[in-house]
Amino acid sequence: MTKPVLPQTLLIDADDTLWENNIYFERAIASFISFLNHQEFTPQQVREVLDQVERENIRKHGYGLKSFVIALVNTFERLSVVPITPALHETIHGIARTIAEQPIELMPGIAETLEYLSSRHALFLVTKGDHLEQSGKVERSGLKHHFRGIEIVAEKNAAAYRELVARHQFAQGSTWMVGNSPKSDINPALAAGLNAVFVPHDQTWILEHEELCQPASPCRLLVLESFSKLRAHF
Repeated sequence: MTKPVLPQTLLIDADDTLWENNIYFERAIASFISFLNHQEFTPQQVREVLDQVERENIRKHGYGLKSFVIALVNTFERLSVVPITPALHETIHGIARTIAEQPIELMPGIAETLEYLSSRHALFLVTKGDHLEQSGKVERSGLKHHFRGIEIVAEKNAAAYRELVARHQFAQGSTWMVGNSPKSDINPALAAGLNAVFVPHDQTWILEHEELCQPASPCRLLVLESFSKLRAHF
């Protein structure tokens, strides 16, 4: 592919694109399922209930660790034959706290790639979730200086991308959304008339799974095996 004409605007996802995130939730979920130790439901069946509870809770509480804790408690209450006590409640919160205690673990080649890209293009970090939680990750990552702007939105859908385009006056033909989630990063960006770069992550959250849409002309879609491959195209 011919390199795009400079300058480009790159909107870049954070969790599971720049740094690890979902692996810590998966570990917490495994601990929760083991703690619940359900005698009738298999671990997979417990996980399916939790996934459904999370879908329901997102509509009420949004994304992030607080919503996840509520989902764990609600799942326990839905499946356990014993009522949840203050001690059980604290144990569940303790399982979730292990996520917050994790250091920021950057994906391979992230710092070098952002250094290269930021010297050639306008970079904006676009993430969703709790503002305090996500801004804290950005600060701890040491990557903030690469970005001209940090956007933390409640949901990443086509309307949110259109609002960003209008507010920043991005040129759609030279604006790309880069991320690991078909549901939040790629498909809605394409629907909003942007280009997109899909960087798969083998531990992407199950609620972010979705078939990749084919871009309608003139939108373009790149699929790269790693974030560092962006240097070959931008």
